Amino acid sequence: MAEILYRVGRFAAHRRWAVMGGWLVALVIGLITFVLFSGAISSAISIPDTPTSKVTDQLASEFESTSGGSGSVVFETTNGSAFTDPQKAAVADLLKSIGQVEGVTGVTDPFATQAQLEKSAAELSEGRKQLEQGQSALEDGEKQLDQAQQQLDQQREQAGDAGAEQLEAAQEEIDRGRAELQAQRTQVEQQTAALEAGTQVGQLSSGFRFVSDDASAAVGTVSFSLPNAEVPDETKTEIADVIDDNAIDGVNSLLSQEISQTAPSILGPGEIVGVVIAAIVLVVMLGTLVGAALPLVSALLGVGVATLAAMSFSGLVDFQSVTPVLGVMLGLAVGIDYSLFILNRHRNQLKQGMDLHESIGLANGTSGNAVVFAGATVIVALLALNVTGIPFLGLMGTVAAGAVLVAILVATTFTPALLSLVGVRILRKKERADANASTPVMGTDSTMSTRTSVLTLIAGIAVLAVIALPALNMRLGLPDGASQPEDSPGYQAYQVQEEKFGEGFNGPLLVVANLPKPVEEAALTAEQAAIGQAVFDEGDVSAVVPISASKDRSAIAFQVLPEGGPNSESTADLVHNLRELTPRTSDGGTATLGVAGNASANIDVSQKLSDALPIYLVLVVGLSLLILILVFRSILVPLTATLGFVLSLLAAFGGITAIFQEGWLSGLFGVHDPAPILSFLPIIQTGILFGLAMDYQLFLVSGMREAYAHGAPARVAVLRGFRAGRSVVTAAAIIMISVFAGFIFSHDTTIKPIGFGLAFGVLLDAFVVRMLLIPAAMHLLGDKAWWLPKWMDRIIPDIDVEGAKLERAHSAPPQETETQVTH
Repeated sequence: MAEILYRVGRFAAHRRWAVMGGWLVALVIGLITFVLFSGAISSAISIPDTPTSKVTDQLASEFESTSGGSGSVVFETTNGSAFTDPQKAAVADLLKSIGQVEGVTGVTDPFATQAQLEKSAAELSEGRKQLEQGQSALEDGEKQLDQAQQQLDQQREQAGDAGAEQLEAAQEEIDRGRAELQAQRTQVEQQTAALEAGTQVGQLSSGFRFVSDDASAAVGTVSFSLPNAEVPDETKTEIADVIDDNAIDGVNSLLSQEISQTAPSILGPGEIVGVVIAAIVLVVMLGTLVGAALPLVSALLGVGVATLAAMSFSGLVDFQSVTPVLGVMLGLAVGIDYSLFILNRHRNQLKQGMDLHESIGLANGTSGNAVVFAGATVIVALLALNVTGIPFLGLMGTVAAGAVLVAILVATTFTPALLSLVGVRILRKKERADANASTPVMGTDSTMSTRTSVLTLIAGIAVLAVIALPALNMRLGLPDGASQPEDSPGYQAYQVQEEKFGEGFNGPLLVVANLPKPVEEAALTAEQAAIGQAVFDEGDVSAVVPISASKDRSAIAFQVLPEGGPNSESTADLVHNLRELTPRTSDGGTATLGVAGNASANIDVSQKLSDALPIYLVLVVGLSLLILILVFRSILVPLTATLGFVLSLLAAFGGITAIFQEGWLSGLFGVHDPAPILSFLPIIQTGILFGLAMDYQLFLVSGMREAYAHGAPARVAVLRGFRAGRSVVTAAAIIMISVFAGFIFSHDTTIKPIGFGLAFGVLLDAFVVRMLLIPAAMHLLGDKAWWLPKWMDRIIPDIDVEGAKLERAHSAPPQETETQVTH
């Protein structure tokens, strides 16, 4: 591979315009295919074959008008007073206008609906009074018949056989009266039972309102023809425009998260700041603007090609909104770093007087070879996300892996072409003047002290363990309206609903009761009351509202308002309890319950991701051991590297939990409402940080191995290798942290914790694990660090990651200065 890359580098240097032109053509082709074939991306997250998805499918197939999604428009008076009649009329007109938007199947006027509910309650009350009056009349009639019967019996005793015929006629009259009363009683009892069931349903539903108790807030419902995840951004934007164009005096009109949330922008101000910081680091390290610009140009080109290519498939595959952003995040970070590794090697060789084109080829064959190998580990870790069986996560990993692949290709082809174009201007003027006189500074035989190594190891592990402690309380979830930016309509609507209608209003559950047999239409209300009461009695429920029955009345759907919010532990417990509940039906049978809704979907997604994380972690850790054994031909070096990765990963989880869930330093990172950790963040972070940790392990420890292989004592080799690689790895880590950190200040709450997690993870792994713990451990292990069983030594191929054979073949000058990269 090293020889091939050497030739590629020399070809790119000699044919720089053709190579650069080829990449520009690839960028243009990507732009054309993006325009022609790209489709909509969604902010909603779903996983097939979960309990929630099964209930959702049942609702779509068996129930009328329940397959589409819905959102809310929250209205609140600005002065906190009750709505006036003109304001109510304006709200109704606004909702009618929204109802005319393409893709909207209906709207609910909150005031008309609330008035209808109150009218129904009043009618039930009036019906109860009438039934009570009817019951009283029946009792009076029975008393009259009893008195008539007594009189008739007395007359029969007095008359004897005389007048028996006349008395018999009177008896028949009384019997007819009793029969009529019995029929009336049966009718009253049936009406009473229906009334009782209706009253019970009304009481269970009473906690659900469309207008708040103080009449200062109201919620209108917007129904869509498509599920929420498939509603196009154009529809949401048109609804927002209708609201903007029809402002109501004294009323704030706020769209719920389901309508207001659109796909995040791929690049924003925070991300640009991260790139600017990376540029500053490059200028400081390289000393020339030309040198600093080169890795940035390479990375931006790679990101452009990879993103446009990936998004061209968004019309065929369901893209989650985070997917392209993650590709950009990784593409920028590794694109800059990979180009920097090759550029830095090239600069060191030029400073020692090497020919320009020969230096480019050799840098591409040595450092470029290491880039290919390091990038391959990142790609494998990302592609391994497909083994989780979670489609959106596998696609996310595939797109990110594609971005890394393009970054490798750009670094090993476009970067050499740019280096040829720039020529010796990649060096400072002083460096160009001193190039031929440069003398390598040989490493000394000094070593770090054993006492320092022990203290460093203990202190580093202790610090990482303490930082990791909050991860013990980590809870997984998905963003809701409370996590949206404070100035967003989704957040404001969420807060109004929570304050005026209760926490559970923001996360209603859809509960479907599957009956043992279809129920008669006349008995439907009684069935709804019986099952609804059983659901309510589970606790942590504020309202149970029957929605509809299936077409054959074998299933009944309810909307259940929990007491807690969508991400609260009580709501999660309620979902689990309802799924285990088997309520008694009115005929003595038992029903089974299924639960759907956003809160339920979040629970299922989080659970499935949580279950997949240990399997993926074992896969990644096993993979890291295998790769490092091949690279370093050692057993203990891979073990220390893997243990270090696990420590930094757990510490990163602890930092994420402390800030985004527990709220520590939340103001600094713009976390206004701490909540459970993004459910797919741990597994994504595991894959990405594994790849990056192996990158830094490779670029630092391979230098130690090379020094040891050339005869340096083991502990001397540790210090030589560390000094050789620390400057470029430090710069690369700072650049990567800067790029990731730029995403912390993204407007999208899904991106924010991912950016922090990756930035914090790289910080810990690069500067605590790779720069402190690994050198200390290698020093303490000494010669044992490079022990390998003889049988394994015979079967393991000799992987020349750094291209040392290529370097010797081309008689490259020794690379022993502190600033160069032997890796």
